[in-house]
Amino acid sequence: MAVATETQFHVLAVDDSLLDRMLIERLLKTSSYQVTTVDSGSKALQILGLQDDQTNSPFVSSDQHDVEVNLIITDYCMPEMTGYDLLKKIKESSSLKDIPVVIMSSENVPSRINRCLEEGAEEFFLKPVQLSDMNRLKPHILKGKYKEQHQQQVLQDDSITSSNKNSNKRKAMDDEISPEMTRPRLTSSLTVL
Repeated sequence: MAVATETQFHVLAVDDSLLDRMLIERLLKTSSYQVTTVDSGSKALQILGLQDDQTNSPFVSSDQHDVEVNLIITDYCMPEMTGYDLLKKIKESSSLKDIPVVIMSSENVPSRINRCLEEGAEEFFLKPVQLSDMNRLKPHILKGKYKEQHQQQVLQDDSITSSNKNSNKRKAMDDEISPEMTRPRLTSSLTVL
């Protein structure tokens, strides 16, 4: 069973409507995604570790800050923080900007859709969300994973390159040392008095 959960992608679903959250959770689980649902943008930010509130919500435990999220799907119209505001905060964060975000809404407003897509949303789904919409998520998750793996590879390559430079510097220094500056080597022949 552990093998199956390793390959599962984790989706954070954000919607203030309990009915919509339950529908999205069911569709995502049917599509073999691991799902965490929250009812507001501020709770989503807590899970992502972006918001340090003094008040502890009974619905969000502190150990969820370490959860790796592969995709965020959020409702556009929510009280306090809209899905668009949540999108902007995620895309402004250096650590979260590569997580794909999908916005959903029951209102088909072209200017709203364009604004979200221009801000960095991968998709805009019209509610009610359907199983066919869930099938469109995987390429975005894989693209986000590819970006993450590529960044890790670049960091590894940089560290290897810098360690190679250090060993090359050491070799160059060894080559420059003259024989007069080195200690004489102990020979194996000892004379007994």
